[in-house]
Amino acid sequence: MDNWPRTAKISYKRWRNSEQWGDADFVGQTDEDQGTDAEICTIASNFDAEVTQSSSASGSNKPEETFTVDDALEAIGFGKFQWKISFLTGLSWVADAMEMMILSILGPQLHCEWRLPSYKVALITSVVFVGMGISSPIWGNVADKYGRKVGLKVSMCWTLYYGLLSAFAPAYGWLLFLRGLVGFGIGGAPQSVTLYSEFLPVKSRGVCIMLIAAFWAIGAVFEVLLALMVMPDLGWRWLLGFSTVPLAIFVCFCFWLPESPRFDVLSGRREKAMATLTRIAKENGKTLPQGRLITYNQNERGRIKDLFAPQYWKTTLLLWFIWFSNAFSYYGIVLLTTELFQAGDLCAMTQGAKIEPDCSLECRYLTSADYKDLLWTTLAEFPGLLVVLLLVDYIGRKKSMALCFVMFSLCILPLYACIGRIALTIFIFIARAFISGGYQVVFVYTPEVFPTENRALAMGTSSAMARLGALITPFVAQVLLRTSVYLTLSVYCSCSLLAGVASWLLPFETLGRNLQESSLDQEAGGQTTSTPRQSDNTTCSADQ
Repeated sequence: MDNWPRTAKISYKRWRNSEQWGDADFVGQTDEDQGTDAEICTIASNFDAEVTQSSSASGSNKPEETFTVDDALEAIGFGKFQWKISFLTGLSWVADAMEMMILSILGPQLHCEWRLPSYKVALITSVVFVGMGISSPIWGNVADKYGRKVGLKVSMCWTLYYGLLSAFAPAYGWLLFLRGLVGFGIGGAPQSVTLYSEFLPVKSRGVCIMLIAAFWAIGAVFEVLLALMVMPDLGWRWLLGFSTVPLAIFVCFCFWLPESPRFDVLSGRREKAMATLTRIAKENGKTLPQGRLITYNQNERGRIKDLFAPQYWKTTLLLWFIWFSNAFSYYGIVLLTTELFQAGDLCAMTQGAKIEPDCSLECRYLTSADYKDLLWTTLAEFPGLLVVLLLVDYIGRKKSMALCFVMFSLCILPLYACIGRIALTIFIFIARAFISGGYQVVFVYTPEVFPTENRALAMGTSSAMARLGALITPFVAQVLLRTSVYLTLSVYCSCSLLAGVASWLLPFETLGRNLQESSLDQEAGGQTTSTPRQSDNTTCSADQ
């Protein structure tokens, strides 16, 4: 009996207010000393028998030095390793952007080539988002249970395979089916942000995730340039084929990707986590903290119900609407760009408040001038990214998102008036800059506000809501627009304003906070302390 592992210390974590992170504190007392009616979480710290015996033999009761993953990443800092993983995960982001940008180019082309009515053109876009909406929570669950690396690699291989096959689609039905499978694969792309964020120190996280978002802008611009060169002579099949090149490069080099040490720690795989951290420290030319790495050994991961725990349900619901509105507005302005450019005379459109083609199958191929204007509006991704990059670490994540939504709405208002093509291009440019910037901020905020045990699932479910918004937007930007220009613009303006309010109402500001490992790890200000402990199991009880 004396040789069994002993409980060296019981720490009680009292929550005075479960809605606020900053109000939690630890009290190191025994069971009998705790006589409160508040909810108490106990974290049992069991020392190994060997450690207990060696301490007794030496006559020293000094606890073993320990450190967390956060401590290790702060000591290692941002260096050569992070630059490598930035480029590799950025390739998946480039591929995602190209597959999305292709939708605004493919629709008008097939409308003319296959003589498709407008609702079938909209379905080509929507079926991709149906696949993404279905798969995003699935990929998130896979990443939370089996690893971020596994989820990202499998989803990107899937996208590459069906992306190439869709270039050989013989008919409309086959194209819909294959593009839907492409969308199913793309649903795993946000896990690249989950993986990347878990390798970053606190001070670098906001800026670095925003910089990796630059790969999205690069992918969108590259797709337009590729279309400008390929479409006139080779056609849309070659465009689909060439658009898979970044995916192919990613798949060739993804063997280099390590698993997230945070995921390994939460899975109880201390040795693998230490091996990864040692590798990062070696590449960055730094040293790890002294002591032993703390593990959490959380077996229950990736559960939807955890997103609706008392401290998270409000954040979850607000974020779902924000992601929905971001995608709805972003892809809406992308699709509106080609639709409004094709319409030609905006004055006639706004005065008549509708676009009525002479024939339901009437079409016009995109010209070189259309591609160039599309390129100019796509370049708006870069100034939008720059503006948000300056704001996200200055005014915080919440205010940055709210500001982007409000500015997008203000830029939509001039489109109600009779304006020329140059003015139209300018306002669409500014609107797209802000909505794309806001889209990147939510990618920073979401992994910061949820713990490691369900971070990937939170990203997956949020991404699914974004895909729902993207699924609906073609029927507004490509179908409703032909009935009423004013109503179409009003839908986008109202949705973005409501999303701005939702951003302001988010309970937590994550600027400067460490990433949480567990939902029970909510210490003051979101910071993880490095008290000497070895947490092997975690229990929570509520005393009434």
